[in-house]
Amino acid sequence: MHLSSTAFSDGSAIPSRYTCDGEDLSPPLKWSDPPADTRSFALLCDDPDAPAGTWYHWAAYDILAHLSSLAQGVAQHAESQGFKQAINDFQRSGYGGPCPPRSHDLHHYHFRLLALSADRLATGKNPSCRDVAREARKHVLAEATLVGVYER
Repeated sequence: MHLSSTAFSDGSAIPSRYTCDGEDLSPPLKWSDPPADTRSFALLCDDPDAPAGTWYHWAAYDILAHLSSLAQGVAQHAESQGFKQAINDFQRSGYGGPCPPRSHDLHHYHFRLLALSADRLATGKNPSCRDVAREARKHVLAEATLVGVYER
């Protein structure tokens, strides 16, 4: 399975429009070659370079198995697109773009697409990104990662 974006390539800088310094839009993402028995997807985004430990920026889940992309800014319209979003470490539902402390070196943002063997995750009401990640890991068939970098 492969995950990519038209906004940035693996290992390159995330444009500011997808960060707290810009429009804070979720970036466009596309994927290919999921396992044939995939029943849904989950998308996780985290920053392992955060000063207090890994910071979760986004968890989108119960993404329909027939999809192969998420459009730019889709996090603002998740319900109409048929998927759910968790509470991120900014304490709000949806996408919270890169926003590292100023003068804190380069941060790496890991976008992880998980192909799952379950149609829906049993997360309960208003799960955190960590809750979604923990539940999704129980059903992983394949995983693809795209890393973008950003510093302020």
